[in-house]
Amino acid sequence: MDFELSEEHRMIRKMARDFAEKEVLPRAAEWEEKKAIPPEVFRRMGELGFFALPFPEDEGGLGAGYLGYALAVEEVSRVSASLGISYAAHCSIGMGPIHLFGSKAQKERWLTPCMQGRFLASFGLTEPNAGSDAGGTQTTAVLHDGEWVLNGTKCFITNANLAGVIVATAVTDKGEGSRGISSFVVPADAPGFSVGQTYNKLGLRASDTAELVFEDCRLPADSLLGERGAGFRQFLTALDGGRISIAAMSVGIAQACLDASIPYAQTRVQFGQPIAKFQAIQFKLADMATETELARLMTCKAAWLKDQGKPFTREAAMAKLFASEVSVRAALQAIQIHGGYGYMDEYPVERYLRDAKLMEIGEGTSEVQRLVIARTLGC
Repeated sequence: MDFELSEEHRMIRKMARDFAEKEVLPRAAEWEEKKAIPPEVFRRMGELGFFALPFPEDEGGLGAGYLGYALAVEEVSRVSASLGISYAAHCSIGMGPIHLFGSKAQKERWLTPCMQGRFLASFGLTEPNAGSDAGGTQTTAVLHDGEWVLNGTKCFITNANLAGVIVATAVTDKGEGSRGISSFVVPADAPGFSVGQTYNKLGLRASDTAELVFEDCRLPADSLLGERGAGFRQFLTALDGGRISIAAMSVGIAQACLDASIPYAQTRVQFGQPIAKFQAIQFKLADMATETELARLMTCKAAWLKDQGKPFTREAAMAKLFASEVSVRAALQAIQIHGGYGYMDEYPVERYLRDAKLMEIGEGTSEVQRLVIARTLGC
C-alpha cells in the first residue's frame, strides 16, 4: 500500500488550496449574507481547470481522475461549503451523466462549455413525492410528433438558476416501474421549461437551490440520454460518484471546524490558562482530528477505486455516511469549544454546523447509505 499522493495530485491540492484561501475565503461570509455566489467565480474556476479535473483528456478534460477532483472539492468546501456543493453538483451529477451516457454530439455540445465554466450543469431527480424513493418519479415524458414532451416538477435542485443544461429524469413507460424511467438532456432555454421558487435554506445559503418546472416542455428526439428506460440505472451510477463528492465536502467542513477550534482553544483563557490545556478540550480536538483523517482516508479510497475501474458503490456509501456524520459531530464540538461565541455569527463555526447538516441528507440520506451498505453485505 502506498498512501502518498502523486506529484500531480499534490499540485492539484495546492492549486485548489491557494484559490480557496486567496480568492474565496475573504468573500465567503459576504456570499452567505447575500445568498449568492458571483458568476465570475465559476468562470474563474473554469479557467483554472477545476471543472475539467475528473474527465478524460479525449473529452477535453484534464484526466486527473476522481481522486484529484475529490481533493479539490475538499479544499474548496473547507472555506465555502456553498461553493463546494455548487462545484460538486456541477461536475458529479450535472456533467457526470452526460460524460457517462451521452452521445458524441451531446458531449461535444455540453461538456466543453461546462468545463470552461461558461455555465453550470444541474441534475433534476428529486421531486415533491420522490425523494429517497427516486423510483417514484412522477414527471412524465411522451414522444409526440418526433419530440419529447415533459411535464412535472423537480425540487431542491442545486444550480437551478445557474444551469445552462439540466439532466432530468422522467417516466417514459408507465407500468414498467424503475425500468420505465429515462433521462433527458434539457437546455435551459427549452420551450416549456422554467425555474420555479428559490429556497431559503438553513445552511449553504450562497448556493443556488430551486425548483425545476416542465410544462409541455418540448425537446428534440435526440435529447434522450442513453437508452430509453435506462434512467434509473443511470442515476444510481451518477449518485455513486456524487456520494464521493459529498464525502469530500464533509471532510472539508470537518477540517474547517478543527482549523478554527485549535487556535481558539490555544488563545481562549479561562481559570488562568488556555482552554487547550484542559483535558476535556484536548479530547474533543483529538476526536475531531482522528475522525476527520479517517473520513479523508475512506473518501480517497472510494475515489481511487473509481479511478481504477473497480466496484466502489459500497465504499462510496461508507465514505459518504461516515464523513457526513463526522462533519456534523465536528461542527457541534467546534461550537462547544467556542462556547457562547460559537453561537454567534462573528465566528464561522455556527455556519459550519448549518452547512454540515445537509451532508447527512443530500444525495442519499444516512439511512439510505446504510441500506446500500447492508445490501452489499447480502442483507
